[in-house]
Amino acid sequence: MFERRLFFHVDWLLLGAILLLTGVGVAMIYSTTYVTLPTGGHPGPQVLTQIYALLIGLLALVICLTIDYRVFAEHSLLLLGALLILLLFVLFKGVTQMGGQRWIPIGPFHLQPSEFGRIAVALVLAMYFGENRRGARSTSDLIIGGIFTAIPLVLIAKQPDLGTAITLIPVFLGVAYLAGLRLRLLVVLAIAGVLIAPVAWKFALKDYQRSRIETFLDPEQDPRGAGYQTIQARVTVGSGGLTGKGFRHGTQGQYKFLPVAHNDFIFSVLAEEQGFMGVLLALGLYLFVILRSLEAARLAKDRLGAYLVGGIIAGFAFQVIYNVSMSAGLAPVKGITLPLMSYGGSSLIASLAGFGLILNVRMRRFTN
Repeated sequence: MFERRLFFHVDWLLLGAILLLTGVGVAMIYSTTYVTLPTGGHPGPQVLTQIYALLIGLLALVICLTIDYRVFAEHSLLLLGALLILLLFVLFKGVTQMGGQRWIPIGPFHLQPSEFGRIAVALVLAMYFGENRRGARSTSDLIIGGIFTAIPLVLIAKQPDLGTAITLIPVFLGVAYLAGLRLRLLVVLAIAGVLIAPVAWKFALKDYQRSRIETFLDPEQDPRGAGYQTIQARVTVGSGGLTGKGFRHGTQGQYKFLPVAHNDFIFSVLAEEQGFMGVLLALGLYLFVILRSLEAARLAKDRLGAYLVGGIIAGFAFQVIYNVSMSAGLAPVKGITLPLMSYGGSSLIASLAGFGLILNVRMRRFTN
């Protein structure tokens, strides 16, 4: 449990950067969802929901920071089992919105269990490889680790939520790499992926998923349909210029030309309103968070802690890179949020809980 002396080893710089990013996210959600009326205006309900989620997320961060991360790792199979039960419940009884059955109603709020998949998988893999003296050097170990990852991945993909499902892959690769995954195996996996791609295109992807990739390559072929989001995202990012149009003065986000701007495309709104300078600040904060977390992995007192941090931050970094690329029109549109900034209570709570574990590992590097 938490010892008072550990308080002095908390990484306050990392925590401050995390809170600053969440604050920027709340401000952008406020701006994007603001309802303008002839007699004035008011913020949309999404802002209050995000603030509630922030408070719950901070509580989750404190819990994950206070309890020794080894306790979470020792119970990782139970946590993964609980996640799988929730994912199965979602498939049969979940709430359907925006073409996906992904949520469990809890009073006025909706819980999205898939967002917690990255933490559960990172804990299980860190425990498995951390307790395995061979690390991830043998093929059999990689297969077992792959099974731990594949089961929740398949359940999430069936919702369907391919965007969230694929974020589990960098978690697996991050832990496996730190555990000794040989680069030649990565090359083999990459070649296998290229060979399987045509089969996946034909049989694994749904029509709307193939349409997203086709319109990403040539959005002008359907500018009012599948290519609309890609075109509008590029316009939104490009219209910000150097210093932006100002808070609540963006046209693309304010007038709803960019769909779900407060969620998947919150970075585009930031670029429009705060310009290139605002983008540099946000990306600088994300880079600081990632590098500081990698330092926590390097300073970890045991392999379990290093693997845990590596898995969590690998999934986080993938989300950031993909969402920013998608917002700039450089990647196909997928349901991958920008962690800490995009609207979504489950996403925010899961992200803060994950950073609670990262702070936990760094804080306890001097304990026995």
